[in-house]
Amino acid sequence: MTHAEPLDSLRRRISEKWTAYPSDVLPLFVAEMDYPLAPAIAAALHAAVDRSDTGYVNPEERGPVEAFAAFARDSWGWEPDPALFGMTTDVSVVIVETLRRLAAPGDGVVITPPVYPPFFELVPEAGARVVEVPLLDDGSSYALDLAGIDRALAAGARGVLLCNPHNPLGLVHSRAELEELARIVDRHGGFVVSDEIHAPLVHPGVEFTPYLTVSDAAREHGVAAESGSKAFNLAGLKAAFIVPASERMTELVRGLPLEVPFRTGLFGLVATQAGFAESREWLADTLAAITANFSLLESLLASELPLARLRRPSASYLAWIDLSAYGWGDDPAAHILEHARVALSNGPAFGREGRGYVRLNVACSPEVLTEAVARIAALTRS
Repeated sequence: MTHAEPLDSLRRRISEKWTAYPSDVLPLFVAEMDYPLAPAIAAALHAAVDRSDTGYVNPEERGPVEAFAAFARDSWGWEPDPALFGMTTDVSVVIVETLRRLAAPGDGVVITPPVYPPFFELVPEAGARVVEVPLLDDGSSYALDLAGIDRALAAGARGVLLCNPHNPLGLVHSRAELEELARIVDRHGGFVVSDEIHAPLVHPGVEFTPYLTVSDAAREHGVAAESGSKAFNLAGLKAAFIVPASERMTELVRGLPLEVPFRTGLFGLVATQAGFAESREWLADTLAAITANFSLLESLLASELPLARLRRPSASYLAWIDLSAYGWGDDPAAHILEHARVALSNGPAFGREGRGYVRLNVACSPEVLTEAVARIAALTRS
């Protein structure tokens, strides 16, 4: 099992997670893990520095994309063609650059809140217009509102920006749901951009379905955004893949301006290749630590914050927690930061459906997680 680094070591990091707040704050907000790099990734980066290999990327370099394709084959039974991949800095850029070419200015693009906050900004950055179709919530589980998406497309929206697995819920959409989504989108002549950045972090025993595997229609109108940045904690190194599976989408990738791939980080590609090709055991050990922390969190909430509601996720290391019963307002994270000195992600940033919620990152040590819940629980007794 992977173990988080001690707090004194973590506080020497200069990433956002460890510099955004004073040292008395426990930071459990941004999606960054407290674990050390996978040894193979660290070795690959050290080797690149030792050979002074810090120049421009070669977008034709196939090693990183072939490593991802092999991982996808072995993990999900998907065999994307590495020859078709494009690359760029990160999944957000994949989204913006593809939407710019799939949606005309002012076209509607469906998003499904509560959802990753940048989705609300990336769509207008691409010149399109956000159309919200919230997830269905029956009180025990979430699901895509397929009928709502159908209505939105019938009313003029051009496509869907899919979060698969879904952040912040850790929801892994079923193959049946995705097949129906593909039928709906195909019927309306639309498109799907599928953000699959959390896919390598699907929990043991859970089946992940890449969107481009569900049907010929999905392959024709879909493009996937893939990266190792969440799985291997590489966000600052800047590398992501644009994955097509049809002639139409391949032409879109090939038609991107040359600067889109050239902005990819060379160290990002080095680390991504070492991650997908050589760090699968590390990833399995890290998922074991994450799932153990979810079990710990469930126990801590039951004993310390019994009015909190957590539906255990099936992917990633992000917990979506309903704290509305405690009366801390629409944004309980603000109250918790001020009075408990724990930094969580603010629920309303994920959409109106996030009022009363927080997102908590469990990719930390059990001790930090226990201390964070204890600090929050103390607010209920003050």
